[in-house]
Amino acid sequence: MVGQLFSNPRVMLLAAAVLGLLGMVPGMPNLVFLLFTAALLGLAWWLRGREEKAPEEPQPVKMPENNSVVEATWNDVQLEDSLGMEVGYRLIPMVDFQQDGELLGRIRSIRKKFAQDMGFLPPVVHIRDNMDLQPARYRILMKGVEIGSGDAYPGRWLAINPGTAAGTLPGEKTVDPAFGLDAIWIESALKEQAQIQGFTVVEASTVVATHLNHLIGQFSAELFGRQEAQQLLDRVSQEMPKLTEDLVPGVVTLTTLHKVLQTYWRKKSRFAICEPFLKRWRNMRRYKAIRMN
Repeated sequence: MVGQLFSNPRVMLLAAAVLGLLGMVPGMPNLVFLLFTAALLGLAWWLRGREEKAPEEPQPVKMPENNSVVEATWNDVQLEDSLGMEVGYRLIPMVDFQQDGELLGRIRSIRKKFAQDMGFLPPVVHIRDNMDLQPARYRILMKGVEIGSGDAYPGRWLAINPGTAAGTLPGEKTVDPAFGLDAIWIESALKEQAQIQGFTVVEASTVVATHLNHLIGQFSAELFGRQEAQQLLDRVSQEMPKLTEDLVPGVVTLTTLHKVLQTYWRKKSRFAICEPFLKRWRNMRRYKAIRMN
């Protein structure tokens, strides 16, 4: 505040005028007042001259180089999971073993059963929470693309009408996410009544697991990638090393094997990768090669 006053020439002139008047009053220390008046007039004249000078050209400021920014690498590229699931915050207990969540165990059973039925192990399901989803919402994704979604309510039961249930139940009407059947989310107290009326009653984690199992079967061919083909070949070579060495890459490439097996699963064919199958396919490819020569 004081600095602003002493840097203003108008304030200095006003103060000099006041002191000059006081210096003319009889009986006052006139010399002292007149000396201060002269000093203030000189200061006001100097400040006025400084203001009239043109401002100097500002010198460009050299910005220091920022060496703290890390160069981008391929590690910054986020790869999408082959198979993933996102859940709202109300479904987190279903995927947390510390909170007695059962969904992870059910997913492991699904992958094991699928491997036994279809002949290859599907990718691991990567589960993460997504705060942008509705609290009871879940999404199932394949390579980052949503292939299915639904709602699940822990602590409640889904009463599914297989088409033969009698009567109605109080609750939230919905549709079974896996098979599209009419269903109702009911409270636990109505479970026995729903079963008596002919409804199929399942708890929330079973609803999600059944939906996932249905989608894995539906997209089995897309889930069988080159990595799964290599892993399958490695598994077969443990039992039939000589045959697999003759077949890949002696007769066909891994890419060709992958495409052929993918075609089987796209047709929903259920078969086992056994010795007769590989021998027959190897001999067929050799016969075609001989005929072409």
